[in-house]
Amino acid sequence: MASTDDRLRAMYSGGRGNTTARRFARLWATVYGAGFSRRRWITLEVRGRSSGRVTRFPLGMADWQGHWYLVPMLGADCNWVRNVRAADGHAVIRHGRARPCHLAELPVPERAPILRRFLQQVPGARPHLPVDRNAPLPDFAAIADRYPVFRVDYR
Repeated sequence: MASTDDRLRAMYSGGRGNTTARRFARLWATVYGAGFSRRRWITLEVRGRSSGRVTRFPLGMADWQGHWYLVPMLGADCNWVRNVRAADGHAVIRHGRARPCHLAELPVPERAPILRRFLQQVPGARPHLPVDRNAPLPDFAAIADRYPVFRVDYR
């Protein structure tokens, strides 16, 4: 399994997807956006902070205590996080239909249980976060400042 994890990490070396990762992202954005997947798999649409064009990102959501959350597997500096912050949290989640939403960033002390839940529910993120999905909460609290968590508030 380690070699598969190494290949997945290599697809995103430097915090940005290589050509293969970008091709898969386009494919999964289409599949998730059309609703041909479980509810947690969605396409996030947000305006680009520089171009102003709508950009699409296939993502997995974690559910926790009655809310849905998005977590960037590549950390705080990934493209969709910077776009969401520039858009003041305004975005659209597409899963069969488009639903406008606001993504509210949680403070660092509240992130640990959601980070753990995210790793339990979104297997593709596991090679990218430096904590085992079954680790105790203090291990997740130790990395919480590097991985923002956004609560999805539908309008």
